[in-house]
Amino acid sequence: MGLSYSDADRIAKMIPNELGITLKSAIEKNPELKQAVTTEEATQQLWGYATVLEGLTRNTGIHAAGVVIGDRPLDEYIPLCRGNDDEVITQYEMGPLTDLGMLKMDFLGLKTLTVLQDAATLIREKDPDFSLEEIPLDDQSTFDLLNRGETIGVFQLESGGMTNLCKQFDVNTIDDIIALIALYRPGPMELIPDYIKRKKGLTKIKYEHPLLKEVCADTYGIMIYQEQVQRAANVLAAYSLGQADLLRRAMGKKDKEKMAKERVNFIAGCKRVNGIEEKKANAIFDLLEKFAGYGFNKSHSAAYGLISYQTAYLKANYPVEFMAGLLSNEVNNTDKISVFVAECQRMNIVILPPDVNRSGLKFVPELDAERRGIRYGLSAIKNIGEAPVAAAIREREKAGAFQSLEDYCSRLDSRSVNRKLLENLVRAGAFDFTGKDRADLFGRIESALAVGTARQKDRLAGQVSLFGDQDLPPSAKRNGHADSFTPWPLNEKLGYEKELLGFYVTGHPLDAYRDLIESGKFTPIAELAEQTDKSQLRIAGSISALERKYTRKEGKPFAVMTVEDFTGSVEVMVWADVFAKAAKELELGKIVAITGKLDSREDSVRLIAAEVVPITRAKKTAILTIDLPLEKTDEGRLLALRDLILQYPGSQPLYLRFRTNDGQELKLKADSGYCVRDAEEFRLKLADLLGYRL
Repeated sequence: MGLSYSDADRIAKMIPNELGITLKSAIEKNPELKQAVTTEEATQQLWGYATVLEGLTRNTGIHAAGVVIGDRPLDEYIPLCRGNDDEVITQYEMGPLTDLGMLKMDFLGLKTLTVLQDAATLIREKDPDFSLEEIPLDDQSTFDLLNRGETIGVFQLESGGMTNLCKQFDVNTIDDIIALIALYRPGPMELIPDYIKRKKGLTKIKYEHPLLKEVCADTYGIMIYQEQVQRAANVLAAYSLGQADLLRRAMGKKDKEKMAKERVNFIAGCKRVNGIEEKKANAIFDLLEKFAGYGFNKSHSAAYGLISYQTAYLKANYPVEFMAGLLSNEVNNTDKISVFVAECQRMNIVILPPDVNRSGLKFVPELDAERRGIRYGLSAIKNIGEAPVAAAIREREKAGAFQSLEDYCSRLDSRSVNRKLLENLVRAGAFDFTGKDRADLFGRIESALAVGTARQKDRLAGQVSLFGDQDLPPSAKRNGHADSFTPWPLNEKLGYEKELLGFYVTGHPLDAYRDLIESGKFTPIAELAEQTDKSQLRIAGSISALERKYTRKEGKPFAVMTVEDFTGSVEVMVWADVFAKAAKELELGKIVAITGKLDSREDSVRLIAAEVVPITRAKKTAILTIDLPLEKTDEGRLLALRDLILQYPGSQPLYLRFRTNDGQELKLKADSGYCVRDAEEFRLKLADLLGYRL
C-alpha cells in the first residue's frame, strides 16, 4: 500500500494491548483510533483490508520431525498439499489431526547415535567381539564417573545444572539416570530436593493410599512419569489403561470441563473398587492432577536414559575411542572441539596434530605403551575438503608413507593438490614429520608444486629419471626460495593452529599463566552460560579479537573484543568509561583479567567489563569462610547449605570451618565445583539457614 513504517506503527499502537482483542472491539475502545479510521483515507483503506484478513491463517509451518499416520490413505481423511521441498504435508494443524483420530509421531535423529556407532567401530579394532547392546547395565565405574560430575560429552547430562545434580544424586542404577532426565525440567525441578532426601533416607516416604506404593515405590513416593498417573487411576479406580491415558491428557492440558467429569468417575471408581471414601478420593485426585502437570513420558525418558548410560559407559571404560567419536562428529563446530579437547587434556589424553602419514579422515585413537592419544583427522582441518585428503590416504595405504612435501605433490593427481590446500596442511602441522620448520615448508610450496607437475608430465610421457623418483636437487626445487628463512613467531604459529584446528596443539598463549588462571580465582569461560544473568564475576584470558568503535551521540571510543581462556571464548563489551582507564591494555594478544557483569542472551552470553587489568595485577580473590558449630550441624543442614551454595555459583573459593564447644576446629576447602558468588542475597539466605550473619 506504500505506507511508511511510522504510519503503520502509529495505527498499531492505537490498538489496546489486551489479550484476545479484536479490531472491532479496539475501535470501540479507542476514540483516537476511531477518528483516524473515519477521517484518514489511507487509514480507512488499511482498516478495510485488515478486518477482512483478521483471523485468517497467517502462515504455514512444518514440524521438522512430525509424521502423520492413518490406517488408510491420508487423503481419504484430511486435505494434503506440497511443501517448499515438494514433500507431502497436511493442511490441518496438530489439534484437528488429533481430534480426527490421526496418529502423530515425532521421529528424532540424534547425533549421539552416530557418536556411539563410531566409538563402537573404533573399539572393535582392538576388541572384535565388542557390542554396545551387550554392555552391563550395572557398571560401577560408569556410576562413579557420573557421581564425580565428569559429564562433558555424556548425552543429556553435560549442562552445568545436570553436572551438579549428578554430584548430589548418588547415581547407582540406570533407573536413577532415567529419573534424572525426567526431573530436570521446568516444573518437576522443584521436586528434586525432596526426591534426593527420600532417596537417601533423610525424609520418610508417605503414600496417600497404600495401593500407591506399588505405583511409585521405585520413585520414592513421588510420581514423575505419566505412566504412574495412568497406573494409579487403573489400580485405585479401575480405569482401563486407555481411559487412564485420557485422564492423564485432560489433567496435563488442564481441561476443566473434562476434569470435572473425570473427578466424578474417579471418585465413584475408588468407592466401588477399593472402598475409598470421597474425601480421600478427592485428595488423591488432586495429587494425581498435580503430578500429571509435571509428568514426563517414561518410555521417552528411558530411551534417553539408556543412551546417556551408554555414552557414560564408553567414557568410563573406553575413553580414547569415545572422545575420538565425539570429536569426529563436531568437525564443523570449533567451539565444541575446544571444549572436548580441554576435557581430553583433563583425562590425560593427548590430542596429536594432523599428520598426512598418520591421520585418518576423522579423529582416530593412537595408543602405545607410553601414552593415550587421539590423532586429529585431516578432513577436520578448516578449509580442507574431504575428497583431496581421502585421495592422499588411499595413495598412502597403497604405496607407503610420504617422504616429503615434494613427494606428496608428485604422487597425487594435480586435482587433489593445490596451493591453498598445501598452505593449510603446512600451517596445521601436517608436514611436521619432515623435521623442517613450518615457515621453511611454507616457502617451498611453489617449488614443490612445480616438482609434482614435472614428475607427473614425465610419467605420462613414459620418462623415468636415471635416479628414480628422488627429490630434485635443492637448486632446482627451491625455485628462487632462499636457503635462509625466518621462523614464524610462536603467537603466529599458534594462531594458525587455532584458526585451522579450533585449538592450540604445540602450546597455548596462556601456558605461562595456567596455574593462576586455574587457581579458582576466575570463572572458566565455558561455565559462563550456567551463571545467573547480571552476575558479577571475573575471567582471565588473551584478547583474540578486538574492534574499536565510537558512540553515535558523543563520539566516545569503546571496544568490542573476544577473550579466550583454556575452555572457550566470550565477547566482552568495554564501554567508554572503562575504555578510558584500560585503553593501553586493549591490544590483540594481551593477557588480561576482566571483572564485569554477565549479560545473558537467548543463545549466547557476553560480559560487560567494569575493569580490565593485566593478569599480573589481578587482585587476589577473598576466600569466604563459613563457620559451623559441630554439635548443631547434621546431614540435613549440610545438604541445605550445599543446595544454597549451588544456587549462587561463582568464582570465590569457599572454606567450611567446623568448631566444637571446647574450642577445637577443622577447616576444609570446598571442591572447586562449589565456588560461590558472594552476593548480598546469598548472605541473607545463609543467615536464615545458620542463624547468624557473616
